[in-house]
Amino acid sequence: MPKYYLLGGENTHKRDAQEVNQRAFNDAGGAPRVLVFSWARASFDKTYPKSKLLFDYFRSLGATTVNTMDYSCSCSEIEEKISASDLVYLTGGVPSVLVERLKKSGISTLLEEFEGIIVGRSAGALAICKKCIITYRSNCEVKIIDGLGLVDLTLKAHYKKSVDEKLKELSENQDIFAVPKGSAVVCSNGNLSFINTVYLFHKGEKQILN
Repeated sequence: MPKYYLLGGENTHKRDAQEVNQRAFNDAGGAPRVLVFSWARASFDKTYPKSKLLFDYFRSLGATTVNTMDYSCSCSEIEEKISASDLVYLTGGVPSVLVERLKKSGISTLLEEFEGIIVGRSAGALAICKKCIITYRSNCEVKIIDGLGLVDLTLKAHYKKSVDEKLKELSENQDIFAVPKGSAVVCSNGNLSFINTVYLFHKGEKQILN
């Protein structure tokens, strides 16, 4: 069973979640072989434009190798790359698109069987969870979609206080973990720990977890 780092978000240029990533890399042996799955967006791109940026970043954190993988690769190639890695990194994008691609490609099953470290950032963190809370700036709409269910949590990534009332309302029926950029929920064998400030919305109330 893998150990999951659910990262609320990061500006890769600023490296403002370096603490979370460094802990994950240390957990993976300090000099891990890293596999990065490309950004998930509606229009599919075979190349991830931030590959060089991530390569330099992850090498500075101690990665031995940094490889990228897109969702159009064959199942056997994906399985081979995952099994040869110590840490799998799921980047951001459109959560619904990411969940669909992970399911359709069979990657979700491979991740569940993986024995290393999995870092999900932003949409990647949401996809790992059972339920994903999606908010839209334009009309303040809130949507709940199904994730892969690798971790039995309902998660809001890129959390900001402006959505508190919506999350309090939704939390009457389910607990919601709200994770700001630079913070993370760490899940290992069903046990949770937190890096930097994470919030729990429970029965209409907001609690601080750190």
